[in-house]
Amino acid sequence: MSVSRVYRYRPETRLVHAGTLRSQFGETSEALFLTQGYVYDSAAQAEARFKGEDPGYQYSRFSNPTVSMFETRMAEFEGAEAARATATGMAAVTLALLGQVRSGDHVVAAKALFGSCRYIVEDFLPRYGVTSTLVDGTDLGQWRKAVRKNTKTFFLETPTNPTLDVLDITAIAEIAHAAGATLVVDNVFSTPLWQSPLTLGADCVVYSATKHIDGQGRCLGGVILGSEEFIQKHIHMLIRQTGPSLSPFNAWVLLKGLETLAVRVRRQTDTAATVAVALADHKKISRLIYPGRPDHPQVEVVRKQMRGGSTLVAFEIKGGKRAAFRFQDALKLVRISNNLGDAKSLITHPATTTHQRLTPAQRAELGISDGLVRFSAGLEHPDDVVNDLLAALEAA
Repeated sequence: MSVSRVYRYRPETRLVHAGTLRSQFGETSEALFLTQGYVYDSAAQAEARFKGEDPGYQYSRFSNPTVSMFETRMAEFEGAEAARATATGMAAVTLALLGQVRSGDHVVAAKALFGSCRYIVEDFLPRYGVTSTLVDGTDLGQWRKAVRKNTKTFFLETPTNPTLDVLDITAIAEIAHAAGATLVVDNVFSTPLWQSPLTLGADCVVYSATKHIDGQGRCLGGVILGSEEFIQKHIHMLIRQTGPSLSPFNAWVLLKGLETLAVRVRRQTDTAATVAVALADHKKISRLIYPGRPDHPQVEVVRKQMRGGSTLVAFEIKGGKRAAFRFQDALKLVRISNNLGDAKSLITHPATTTHQRLTPAQRAELGISDGLVRFSAGLEHPDDVVNDLLAALEAA
């Protein structure tokens, strides 16, 4: 059996066909290989597998046919040479950073990060002697100033969670490379459909596959993408020896999710844009942020590096936490959840959920007020979503 490669096709086609590996039975759908280990024709073949001289599978902690199909399809979709799947998105972030650093090294990261990502940079890495500096990701001068002789990697997400700032990947990559460092980009909020960090200069891209890649609230997963050299040098052995593995079943679910990703993300982006237009001038909203709008703070960067807006909209409700809670509780169609990229429209209050561990001063610095909510567009009819949001705003 061999994994098919379809680089010559457009992204939508690759999402359906790339990486397909068929058994002798010629199945149409990707096969689900629920196995822990594999048998060998001879002791010599087993030896060759473990030496890397035979390309077959050894153990599903680090090699499995279904997981391989998911990794290959993601790599071709992203335009990467290689990919490794992980059990969760946070496993992907942790490995992408941890695999590059040793005690005594230094990491520069944007302040505007998902709460768990900030924990890895601020709390987890320092336990092992890896220091970090957090910067305003939109200020290139701060990236330059933060560089030290021992800086090994930069880390950012763009658009950011939850305020949807857009960071200049090309410019930041140039600063990192001039310092002899790498750049890791969390591309979850954009998806590979609307943004390609590797072509913009990033060395590594990470995703929580739990979000748009699954897109239907079924399972957890993550993926790390980069050059073959990057993956082999920093990621492969760490996964092999420590075991943050994606299960074959979840890989199979994610493969099926990829088949419809382009259709879903386009529809969700259209709905998010419609919501942004409908709410932008509402009397109970003091601020609205959407990357597809001309009033976005980094509109020129958006035009330069993104092919589409986003499936998310952030907006600030007048009246703070109390009004934001009344608004959420009044929603009938849109559901309260800290997830995103789902077929169902979702809403969350970052100050009390995803970013609650930050101090009030840290949240204020990032623009996360008590009235800010983050909306993730689903696949419902846009008019129904807008009507639900408008009705709930009246209750706020």
